[in-house]
Amino acid sequence: MTIKRLPKTSPPGSAGLFNEPHAVEAPAALCTAHVDGASRGNPGPASYAAIIYGPDGSQIFQIGKYFGRDTNNVAEYYALIAALDYAANHDIKRLRVNSDSELLVRQMQGRYKVKSPDLRPLFERAAKIARTLEYFAIQHVPREMNRDADRLANDALDKTDGKTAAHGIQKDGAKDGAMHGAKSGTQPIQSNAATIRVRAHYINGVLVPLEPLDLPDGAEISFDLRRTLKR
Repeated sequence: MTIKRLPKTSPPGSAGLFNEPHAVEAPAALCTAHVDGASRGNPGPASYAAIIYGPDGSQIFQIGKYFGRDTNNVAEYYALIAALDYAANHDIKRLRVNSDSELLVRQMQGRYKVKSPDLRPLFERAAKIARTLEYFAIQHVPREMNRDADRLANDALDKTDGKTAAHGIQKDGAKDGAMHGAKSGTQPIQSNAATIRVRAHYINGVLVPLEPLDLPDGAEISFDLRRTLKR
């Protein structure tokens, strides 16, 4: 079996993105995440879900969240980023992710190219967080083996009926903890705040948010644009 590792120029401690997670012996203290995204209409009302289990098999985190109108592939990436964000912010150093999205898994493994401008910034963000872990692996599993995450994502859509935002649930009592944090460099989004701060990439004439927006479908927004120059 072949293994795809990060380039040798990666900093010490960077994670390996494995084509075959079982090709190497799993490390001790390994946490497991199940992630899933849903979109009714594709694009349409969309949600994501992530569940993380500790090394002993106990559930330590879950989130199911509606985030607006988008495609299923975008929702899948939001689910992965939610799991990675939680791991990065809660000292989880070794993580294996299970997903029933072949596109997501193969792109993260480097076996498929990321051609979509909508997915490129999400892929880059997920890969960046994954590299901060001591060990990271992602594998494709059948849908029946991802049933809990699938149900959580669809429950989020059922509860909102695609019209209002749903809040994620964390076992540690924090609210909406995924998709932001100091280590990943993002800012918290409060759905009940009058003003929110959002980072986005400008790609082909479209602003692509780097985190989900907790806004109801069809919401009208206005914003001030601050340009960041790359040196």
